[in-house]
Amino acid sequence: MEALTARVTLDEHGTVTGWNDGAEGLLGYPAEQVVGRPAAALLAEEAAVRDLPPLAALPRWHGTLALRHRTGHRLEAKVLAHHRTADDGSRDWLLVCAGAGQRPRPEDEALMSRGMLQSPSCATSVYDMDLRYRRSNSCAQRALGLVEDDLRGLRMTDVIPMPLTGQVEERMRLALETGEPQYVENHARAPGETREHAWSVHLYRVEDPDGHVLGVAATGHDMTEQYWARTRLQLIAAASTRIGSTLDVIRTAQELADVAVPDLADFLSVDLLTSFEEGQEEPTTGGSLLLRRVAHQSVLPGVPEAVLGLGEVDEYPEGSPPVESLRSGRAVRCRVSESPMAEWVAEDPVRSARVREFGFHSVMAVPLSARGTTLGVVVFARHRRPDPFQQDDLVLAEELAARAAVCIDNARRYTRARGTAVTLQRSLLPQRLPEQSAVEVDFRYLPAGARAGVGGDWFDVIPLSGARVALVVGDVVGHGIHASATMGRLRTAVRTLADIDLPPDELLTHLDDLVARLATEAEVPEAGETIGDVGATCLYAVYDPVSRRCALARAGHPLPALVSPDGAVELLDLPAGPPLGLGGLPFEAVEFDLPEGSVLVLYTDGLIDSRVRADDTEDRVSRLCRTLAEPAASLDALCDTVLARMLPQLPSDDVALLVARTRALDASRVAIWDVAPDPAAVAETRKNVVERLEAWGLTEASFVTELIVSELVTNAIRHAEPPVQLRLIHDRTLICEVSDASSTAPHMRRARTYDEGGRGLLLVAQLSERWGTRPGTRAGKTIWAEQSVQRAGE
Repeated sequence: MEALTARVTLDEHGTVTGWNDGAEGLLGYPAEQVVGRPAAALLAEEAAVRDLPPLAALPRWHGTLALRHRTGHRLEAKVLAHHRTADDGSRDWLLVCAGAGQRPRPEDEALMSRGMLQSPSCATSVYDMDLRYRRSNSCAQRALGLVEDDLRGLRMTDVIPMPLTGQVEERMRLALETGEPQYVENHARAPGETREHAWSVHLYRVEDPDGHVLGVAATGHDMTEQYWARTRLQLIAAASTRIGSTLDVIRTAQELADVAVPDLADFLSVDLLTSFEEGQEEPTTGGSLLLRRVAHQSVLPGVPEAVLGLGEVDEYPEGSPPVESLRSGRAVRCRVSESPMAEWVAEDPVRSARVREFGFHSVMAVPLSARGTTLGVVVFARHRRPDPFQQDDLVLAEELAARAAVCIDNARRYTRARGTAVTLQRSLLPQRLPEQSAVEVDFRYLPAGARAGVGGDWFDVIPLSGARVALVVGDVVGHGIHASATMGRLRTAVRTLADIDLPPDELLTHLDDLVARLATEAEVPEAGETIGDVGATCLYAVYDPVSRRCALARAGHPLPALVSPDGAVELLDLPAGPPLGLGGLPFEAVEFDLPEGSVLVLYTDGLIDSRVRADDTEDRVSRLCRTLAEPAASLDALCDTVLARMLPQLPSDDVALLVARTRALDASRVAIWDVAPDPAAVAETRKNVVERLEAWGLTEASFVTELIVSELVTNAIRHAEPPVQLRLIHDRTLICEVSDASSTAPHMRRARTYDEGGRGLLLVAQLSERWGTRPGTRAGKTIWAEQSVQRAGE
């Protein structure tokens, strides 16, 4: 039987705490004679203190130790020592020694050679001094489409007659002459491959033990996935700076085309609905659609593939990919030979001829939609690159189209000036309130009179994890297109920051940075616009129906009003905070306990500001409080009453009013368990969860919930820090939350075929409607997952 590796553990004082059979075989001592004794007693000679490295600061040490065998003879052993830290913070040393396994074996060379030749992922070839193939492993042979006997004696330029191989040979010659390793990245389709691959190639000189040069070796790693991931990130980064550089529709569309070609597509066209030019709504009925070509780009000079010239209009029939994309609001990806693309091309002789002439084979049609309005469609096509579009390409195309759509919509609003008032209400403000149980909400939005122009007031209701909800009201300084575009960006930014569960004060800090950056990008106003420095005010509140607590922070915004269940009205005392855009000044959040049935009133300054006398604002605030104190049949009636009392005439500034009546989640619909940091506690936790679901009448959800709870709790025990707590919330959805003391956020990763772990979060993502992570109340983090449920019998 092969000898075991000697494994010994020592505490920080050098006392032996563990001794295996391999250690006994190496030194002859049984465990009972060694454990508890100083390890120094096993040394053949005492080491001088000056010769010892600073072991306490090292994570690992290796070297040769002179040891004393039980029989008394001296032996030298190569030792590898690991300095370990346990979960509880205690430290020890693990020493390992291969013993007899340290000696070279005759078969080692053959093992090494076979391992290199049979590598499935590293293409390796060796060349003689004339740069001719001598040996190649199986991976290289597959990539080249030739066996080793067919390759031997040929040069790389003979096997792959492409310009890039000539460049590689130059680097190979440089490696031979200088001895310095060379690195090359290339992207091409090898003869033995069906599609293009990205290769990371290392070239290095090969020498014998005496230093005589034998030739050069090349190792290539397939980096295709990383290459495309990097390309997509670069495209997104380029899109953020190159798309939307002006408020011009045609130029913005062309910028989208220039960004996507050639990195994503060989040909791209941007067509806008003709109804877009007339300010009409996007079509909702069947039939063909009229689209105008506003931009296109190609890898070929002159864009010869284009069926339409710039500015020309074409009628796209029902069932064609562009119309299907516009009707459904979703991107369409298909092969040219597949339905419905094949039928459309067959019915159009001109398109059919272009498809045959240039060899189009793969197409994506992506709708241009911004703020709820469909503007047109972008068609991505490939004919030179042999790879068809994949799902990742579709996601990237949607991202680029979404960015371009927002910029095109901003340009449309800029040129249409006053006509944006109606569109502002429809697309930049919530069309409908999201479903949530934390508060009952109603709102009003009144644009300013025509003379003032369109302003930048906005509001939002954002469902958060843990049954919470965020309420937002903001006001961008100034009027006109610039204020509207800034408001759209800020609303998007607030939703993005809210989605990652930033506390109110931190969210306003990030928003403050964004407004400061926007100030440097301000466009010169055209006639009719009244914009000055970019700035904004904002009030952000987060209400938790479980704890009945509400956290608020404001940035120069009017104080919110609170109507208690007994009808008493007060202005919540919040630190003012600086307006957004000043930069460098702190924001402060304050928490309040809100009884169930309290009404929180948020509004913009257009409701209370007086344009006549400065001292009238205080009187208007008092009038607002008196109005709120009057009984109202509903929140809808309350909104009408407030506007009627406060704004008897058309307002001179935009007004946003958001009222929310708090609800409380009954304690019986919340279950909390403290989980011991022991893997054995997972089974007990699952049992508790099943019992609670049965009590809630959610038996059908038990299986999925058990899996989610098991994965999240197990991850917390294995990879996080105690204390670990599980909370179930039975709201509109079933919410599972696992909290721990670690601040490290989890992430999904791609597990390899034989990995035993790495699939937990992927499983949670597949089983739940949505999941995420948020910072803990004081420290650590909370991982949550939501799933739709139905009570038994429903």
